[in-house]
Amino acid sequence: MNTTRLRFPSNKVRDIERCLRSELSSHYPEGEALSMMALLFEGFLGWDTTQRLLHRDDTINQSDLLRFHWAVEDLLHDRPIQHIVGYTWFCDCKIGVDPSVLIPRPETEEMVLQTIQQLQATPPHTILDLCTGSGCIAIALAKAFPQADVTAIDLSSEALQKAQENAEANHVAIRFFQDDLLSPTLPLERYDLIVSNPPYIPLSESASMDKNVTAHEPHMALFVPDDDPLCFYQAIGQLAVSRLERHGWLVLETHETLAEETRQLLLSMGFSATLHKDFRDRNRKIVAQFSQKND
Repeated sequence: MNTTRLRFPSNKVRDIERCLRSELSSHYPEGEALSMMALLFEGFLGWDTTQRLLHRDDTINQSDLLRFHWAVEDLLHDRPIQHIVGYTWFCDCKIGVDPSVLIPRPETEEMVLQTIQQLQATPPHTILDLCTGSGCIAIALAKAFPQADVTAIDLSSEALQKAQENAEANHVAIRFFQDDLLSPTLPLERYDLIVSNPPYIPLSESASMDKNVTAHEPHMALFVPDDDPLCFYQAIGQLAVSRLERHGWLVLETHETLAEETRQLLLSMGFSATLHKDFRDRNRKIVAQFSQKND
């Protein structure tokens, strides 16, 4: 790796800012570059935007300057900013991330916030999060509904370790279990809310995806076989048929091009299901309940 490209003119904060903006904007859109710069100052120095402005005429030590240097080198080689600082924010929860877990996306955060708002009047008593990964969904729901009994499942032992660490850091109690959703073995209870952001990207799409995703995030959390792209939704639907309370809710993130096909699958299993668009106007969420005829 070439480590000679970046040269800070000084260790003064305003010069570091200027250099970061210039270097990162050569590789990322301006808005994304500014967000990365802000997160580096927060992650390395603990400064929010206001604090950074107040310190613009200050200098930082050589050790911290080197951290900024290596961070920019990594970012220019497509390493995710969240891996560099070690965390991201999700529904006001600080979620630790590493290559063992999927980095939480804004679309997932939107889905969870909408679910919390929808259920405020009738809070769920029991919640199940399938394919929990970093635990971000389960943790956000546990914080929003502190009286709820929350269970989370994932196949990856490394992901579950990170999820447990995140739950402890956010001071919520969640029961984590390792199991294969496609061949489940755990005896489960009944739930008022089942939620999941499962793998749903056909493997053939990997070639067109950003390198910072395909090279640094777990493929088992992203991809499904081209010949069976709805395999996880089939498994989730089958589980929900027996484990979801009659007036409970099933909330799923889905692939925009497979959203209607996924909805039709749930309809065939006895659910009423509706598609919801995300902030980019794409069909990315399904909300389902058992249909009236099955009540």
